[in-house]
Amino acid sequence: MIRWREGVVTELGRAWTGAQELKVSVGQQTVKALAYPDLVGQPAEGDRVLLNVGALDRGLGTGGYALVVAIPDRLPADPPENGHLVKARYTPLQAMVLGADEQDSPDHDVLRDADDLFGTPVVVADLHSALPAVLAGVYETRPTTRVVYVMTDGGALPLAFSRTVASLRDSGWLAGTVTVGQAYGGDREAVTVHTGLLTAVHVLAAELVVITQGPGNLGTGTRWGFSGVQSGEAVNAVGTLGGRAVASLRISEADPRPRHRGISHHNFTAYGRVALQPADVVVPDLAGDFGDAVRDAAEPLKARHRVVRVGIEGLYDALRDAPVKLSTMGRDLDGDRAYFEAAAASGRHAARLVDVPPPASGSQHS
Repeated sequence: MIRWREGVVTELGRAWTGAQELKVSVGQQTVKALAYPDLVGQPAEGDRVLLNVGALDRGLGTGGYALVVAIPDRLPADPPENGHLVKARYTPLQAMVLGADEQDSPDHDVLRDADDLFGTPVVVADLHSALPAVLAGVYETRPTTRVVYVMTDGGALPLAFSRTVASLRDSGWLAGTVTVGQAYGGDREAVTVHTGLLTAVHVLAAELVVITQGPGNLGTGTRWGFSGVQSGEAVNAVGTLGGRAVASLRISEADPRPRHRGISHHNFTAYGRVALQPADVVVPDLAGDFGDAVRDAAEPLKARHRVVRVGIEGLYDALRDAPVKLSTMGRDLDGDRAYFEAAAASGRHAARLVDVPPPASGSQHS
């Protein structure tokens, strides 16, 4: 199950919070590798390293690195003994972290009886690539919004894998991060999506929350076999806790796969079947026949949700000015404009909800 290699570090490359790129000589070949210094220590040129090359050998796009498993000749010092949450549990690289919701946490007293999001808008998206686009819509509409990102474990487990998150933090577009489930590396750790959402609001003072899986997406071409099914479960968590779920649609005019053209079939499973709590499903006012087709396709979602049409005027410019490079499935802003405008429209709608008092119980949707 693991393809092991041994090599020698020949060059250090780019680094961002929690991650270090490097080049490693493996026999007659040089491979691009990634190390997480918090887990394995800081690599240096000349170090012997043990690598996992499975995803690299299979040519997986998101996992296009050899991953450093250990620097065996120069092991790092033991970390501080705090926290008993184990992430990536019972794998060879399980990590021990302090959870915001555990008894030894300074946040425990706040979270012990926390049970309500008080109507906080929460944008739920399928793919990690939607995150900066959602934020572009938020800040185009309400520039002072305090946004916290909750990362689930449907994709990458280490938050440090995301250069996007590192850049969004550096630019001030994210006020904080929470990693939940098996994911780790956020400003706060939490056991479940529920405590992650409560941590975002009660501990990190979020006015608006965005929740998606980490980078990467596991799909099988089947109705139920994809990691983004979690987005439906996230809608349920938001509704159960008294938040206002805003469902971002995965829309594409450029995807070569018919099942992902228009509104992705994933959305109809996650929002149409899995999500039992109601959400505001944002349908962007795209132009032309394609826009008409998207609006028609969204009609069945009205059986369970409030479908909200949102204008997209000005969103293209906001997306173009985003502080990170926009990319989804290898396509940039102009390569799949509808995808990014749909995500930004959900951010615009959620930002408009921040200053609107939550409706009385039972009257949120019609």
